Amino acid sequence: MLSTFVYHYFQSDMIKSLQNLFLPSHSPDLTQSIFVVLFAISLGIFIGRIKIKGVSLGISAVMFSGLLLGHLGYSLNEDTLKFLREFGLILFVYGIGIQVGPSFFSSLKKEGLKFNILSVSTVILGGLVAFLIFKYSGLTIENTVGLMSGAVTNTPGLGAAKSALQELQEHFPDRTFSDPAIAYAIAYPFGVFGIIVVIILSKKLFRIDIEKENENFEIKARQKMAFPIYKKCRVTSPEAIGKSLKDILEIFGEDAVIFSRLKHSGTHGVFSPSLDTIIQERDVLVMVGYKENVDKVISFIGRESTDNMIESEEDIMSKTLIVTKNDIVHKSLEELDLFNRYDLKVTRIYRSGMELLAKPSLELFFGDKIHVVGNKHSIQQAERLIGNSEKKLLEPDFLSLFGGLILGLLVGSIPLFVPSFPVPVKLGFAAGPLIVALLLSRYGGVGMIHTYINHGAIYFMKDLGICLFFATVGIHAGHDFYANFVKYNGWMWIGLGSLITVVPLLIMLIVGRVFMKINYLQLVGLMSGTYTDPAALSFSNSYFNSDIPTQAYASVYPLVTITRILMAQLLILLFF
Repeated sequence: MLSTFVYHYFQSDMIKSLQNLFLPSHSPDLTQSIFVVLFAISLGIFIGRIKIKGVSLGISAVMFSGLLLGHLGYSLNEDTLKFLREFGLILFVYGIGIQVGPSFFSSLKKEGLKFNILSVSTVILGGLVAFLIFKYSGLTIENTVGLMSGAVTNTPGLGAAKSALQELQEHFPDRTFSDPAIAYAIAYPFGVFGIIVVIILSKKLFRIDIEKENENFEIKARQKMAFPIYKKCRVTSPEAIGKSLKDILEIFGEDAVIFSRLKHSGTHGVFSPSLDTIIQERDVLVMVGYKENVDKVISFIGRESTDNMIESEEDIMSKTLIVTKNDIVHKSLEELDLFNRYDLKVTRIYRSGMELLAKPSLELFFGDKIHVVGNKHSIQQAERLIGNSEKKLLEPDFLSLFGGLILGLLVGSIPLFVPSFPVPVKLGFAAGPLIVALLLSRYGGVGMIHTYINHGAIYFMKDLGICLFFATVGIHAGHDFYANFVKYNGWMWIGLGSLITVVPLLIMLIVGRVFMKINYLQLVGLMSGTYTDPAALSFSNSYFNSDIPTQAYASVYPLVTITRILMAQLLILLFF
């Protein structure tokens, strides 16, 4: 009897459950919807790892696996689709903002401003090409914006366009709007590969010598030397002998350098000097600062030294401490006063991949690494004050993470009333979290919300977010993809999309290389960043065997993304 029950179970209920899970359905339940999304992501990641002549699709292949499943008849529960699509977009843009925020703001003070002007101008030019296509091709503005977003591989722009259309649908329920995701999916493949083709051809056209470009970049980087260095100096100048360190700094500026160690001539003792310490002939000093200032101070004091005894760890030692105590976050080094409190010198701060000189006014953020010099007992005391808990950095702070996401949603939901626009403009799920993440990462957080997330967690959040977005958009667009490709003459759409891809890119290339004299490897990164194309960036890094493109990519990505988001919304609202 038991065997009969088991037999009927396997023949009926189990088979029915498997059919409901695996076979396409016009009204899928929550379980099948989640299963299809996860399968699309898995299949896409597998396909994305396949390389053809060194080029792979990477995570963007999830879009194509979603299209395939949608074409085969799979669909998603409507509520599930909307939630996963929007939540994925929020995670992706917030992770991008946290990752590149600190370097983005610092780059604006250097050549990053020039880079961003070039990139944003290219985005505006792309919008102009899209407008001309809309005006003379007969395409609806929804399809034109979808075409534009796909041609430049900009996912947040598509998300912003869909949000704007939802707002319009609520205000104009009688109107029927096209889904921009169809045009996005048609234009996306050439958008991915178009920039790679331009990169390869431009290298030959401009006869680029990659070794020479690398060498030129390194020469300029050494000239700027935008990170602190340390050097040893022997006191030999009569002008400096008998002066206090405070007197020296009054000549060059109180933040010019930091004197971390001193050894008197003829002795073996090393100590961390105060500003009142008088330097004597043949003393050896260790100073930390930016190259230009360090060289000036050394030339005034004496000459560079090769004395290795001053680096001995017997009397004083150096150690890097991690800020993990909330009660010292947002305090300045001057407020912390480690020298008077523990006889410790702070020389450098490591933050989000940047190395900063430890100026008294520098404010501490959660996760900062502080390089200190002092005796062992003093360092142990400072550890208790600062925290220095690597375990705490590994534990995700969900209050900060979700608090930041909530702030992003609030900013994205604020209606901005613009005269003559039919509906208020909103930053939406794409720009709101991105802007908040940029600002939080720039200022280290607000209140109890900090922005430290370890690199592994950032990459996980970004990749999970973009996978969810690609999978849901692909499945939804793929349901009628072939019919729409035939109906709307997909080959023509691909041709129009290629104009949006190539025309601004070629002009950017000519202006950047010929007129602005930008290093080619940096220009390649700018092209990838302007088109928010990680596949092109990955190709560039491996093709040129250099990480220089990545630095340029990160310097323009945030502002370009915000501009593309606003461009997509403005085109929809102006010409719907």
